[in-house]
Amino acid sequence: MGAMIVNDLERTVVSGGRTFLLRVETSHEAADFVRYEDIRNAIWGFPDDHLAGSRNMMCENFLAEGSSLFIGAFAPADGGGRLVGFCYGFVGIVDKETGFRDPRNLRFYSQFAGVLPEFRSFGLGILMKEFQRDIVLGRFGLDIVICTYDPLTGVNAHRNVHHFGMDVVEYRVATYGEYGGLLNRADVPSDRFLMSWNLGKAPTADPPAPPGPCGLVLDVETRRVAGRTRELPLELVRGSAPGLDGDRLLVRVPRDFYLMLRETDVDDPETRRIPVDWRLHTRRAFLDLFGRGYRVVDFLKDAGTPPAGYYLLARGY
Repeated sequence: MGAMIVNDLERTVVSGGRTFLLRVETSHEAADFVRYEDIRNAIWGFPDDHLAGSRNMMCENFLAEGSSLFIGAFAPADGGGRLVGFCYGFVGIVDKETGFRDPRNLRFYSQFAGVLPEFRSFGLGILMKEFQRDIVLGRFGLDIVICTYDPLTGVNAHRNVHHFGMDVVEYRVATYGEYGGLLNRADVPSDRFLMSWNLGKAPTADPPAPPGPCGLVLDVETRRVAGRTRELPLELVRGSAPGLDGDRLLVRVPRDFYLMLRETDVDDPETRRIPVDWRLHTRRAFLDLFGRGYRVVDFLKDAGTPPAGYYLLARGY
């Protein structure tokens, strides 16, 4: 991947043999913001969770009267290309009593980041977040980004924890209620990790962890399952070990949780329950481990195809 900075609001990037334009939205025309709602719904497929509306989005933009940042990824990179990805966030506060009176109380809340399915092999998620980081530091003057993500999605865990070195602040249970669409399912609780990204802290290639073997928190087996479109191998959680002790512990997640959600969306209750079991077992494990002083220090992947992912947790770091 390569990048050429055109100005601080535009960046041309090359990845996977394709050239893309990353651009901060500067328009003062409400009609230009319709595309952000269109692509949000194309990615998430959940129209009930819409953005604020084109006129309000225009007013929210920090280049208008608001505190929001809209970034689009365009292909081809000629300024008039198709919007194939976007990220969106806004400035908020931590302590509600202090409010906006102290700049140290301000945080940038990253709310959406997504790429159309046919463009997900080009690393645009990382490239957009890097661009967002530079705008938040340079234009907003802030160095902390807050976001949430589903802890069972390994692709997001690898980007947020391993690549960017974000810190898990807390585990939130059913954050968004019954959340459906293409990347969620209403019967699978919408638990999330709340993350804090210190933009001034360089991530380490090998986060510190004590030596020794790692204990496996979950008992997982792979079984062929009659899915929605085909028979396929899926991982099932057979049990967990709350109270497990050790210097380093591993919590596994599915190889592809989005695929699991889609393929288990069937009438058979045993198959349908597979992602629910994953949610409940990992919820129990994380709440137990965080309550006993463990913290996430890395996200690891094995050599499988696709690779299995594991959160590495340790105490005293």
